[in-house]
Amino acid sequence: MLQFPTWKIALVVLVCLLGVVYAAPNAFERNAFGDVPTGVPGRQINLGLDLQGGSYLLLEVDSKVVVQERLEAIVESARRELRDAKIGYLGLGVHAGVARFQVREAGDLDTARDLARKLEPGTEVATEGNWVTVALSEATVTEITRNAVQQSIEIVRRRVDETGTREPLIQRQGDDRILIQLPGVDDPQRIKALIGQTAKLTFQLVDLNASVDDARQGRVPPGSKLLPSADDQGPPFYVVKRRVMVSGENLVDSQPTFQDNQPVVSFRFDAVGGRRFGQATTENVGKPFAIVLDDKVISAPVIREPILGGTGIISGSFSVQQAQDLALLLRAGALPAPLTVLEERSVGPGLGADSIAAGKIASIVGLLLVIGFMVVAYGLFGIFANLALLLNIGLILGALSALQATLTLPGIAGIVLTIGMAVDANVLVFERVREELDNGRSPINALDAGYRRAFTTIVDSNLTTLFAAVFLFALGSGPVKGFAVTLGIGILTSMFTAVMVTRLIVALWARRARPATLPI
Repeated sequence: MLQFPTWKIALVVLVCLLGVVYAAPNAFERNAFGDVPTGVPGRQINLGLDLQGGSYLLLEVDSKVVVQERLEAIVESARRELRDAKIGYLGLGVHAGVARFQVREAGDLDTARDLARKLEPGTEVATEGNWVTVALSEATVTEITRNAVQQSIEIVRRRVDETGTREPLIQRQGDDRILIQLPGVDDPQRIKALIGQTAKLTFQLVDLNASVDDARQGRVPPGSKLLPSADDQGPPFYVVKRRVMVSGENLVDSQPTFQDNQPVVSFRFDAVGGRRFGQATTENVGKPFAIVLDDKVISAPVIREPILGGTGIISGSFSVQQAQDLALLLRAGALPAPLTVLEERSVGPGLGADSIAAGKIASIVGLLLVIGFMVVAYGLFGIFANLALLLNIGLILGALSALQATLTLPGIAGIVLTIGMAVDANVLVFERVREELDNGRSPINALDAGYRRAFTTIVDSNLTTLFAAVFLFALGSGPVKGFAVTLGIGILTSMFTAVMVTRLIVALWARRARPATLPI
């Protein structure tokens, strides 16, 4: 166990040097090295929300809205199919979570039921009297909810990234919730407004044959709906046709700009959207075209001429900031469902600084106590163990920097715990060496036997703790993951320093000193 070939010595030295090089930038001011590519020395440890300050949001995805939209789409499809099949119907709409309609003639019931079964996959069709109901199956609703949450996470991530927030944490929690941590955010209200807005953009025709006054009294023509205006300078309400001519899904870019010294948002469609937009404007020259964002009409300009280039401008009573935010939202894409803020917390940078200071004090005190104990208990060998302990801390910091893991307050607790655990392996070895000396072995034989016989115990004890750290990381969330990361890295580095570094130091000392007795 005390034999070290040259290549193994070189490997141990290289690993230790890499750890020190990666850990060194953390001794300087934050962001002192600017933007350094991932994996290259010079990047510092990312500080979590509790250390850096920032915002914590817990959002809930209102998946019922997505289910409702799917049912409304089924209703529109049913309206077209029934008209094409010349089947008379009454009461077509969404009621109590199902789409339903009443067939006028009993002889058309079977045909209507067959049409309903073809409207949407994953539906259950039933009849009662002359009524036909179309309900989404439980499996379909579950899939809709899961997809809505996953899509919401991706869109929220794109929106947050557009604001320039560094190292945000965005992850799913439970079936329909999203956890967001934004370290260093100094304007949480703007972030919350950007995240919470659905930003569903559609282009729909204004229904010129409908009266706004009648619609406000509940007499809305079939195929149309009443929407409020987002522009205080225009009409307060519009009646627009439900049919979407072009949707925001076909947008590929949007940028804030100016027109007649007023902030506006320019947009550009993809090939499919440009073709639909051109066709819609060509067929409806002279008619108002409503630009609808989250069921509010931003503006309803009259189409003067066909727009065939696939580009356009959204104008309104925008400020510069509003135009920038709207362009950002449109670029990132629309949320499939509204998000509700269930929990919101803000952590000031002062509290984070206090946490870092407290963590430093705890680490230093723990380190000094361990160093003192090892020197008193094992003398020169305790000094060897302390050298390995300092290298162990450097390896932990270097690993966190290289992996760009986020350090949280529980993570600091994991490092403090690792400092105490890091010398456990050395204690096992040194106590085993003492026993071998008491049994009459020579110093070199006692060292060799001590390391050889303690090795299995060291591996077993560290593996059990490593398994616990893995399960904490896999099953935990937030602070628990931060603790598990530093604990797991600390276990791996402490095994390396105990089994390799301390043993190498002892082997080099024994080879050079050839002691008659061991100072242990």
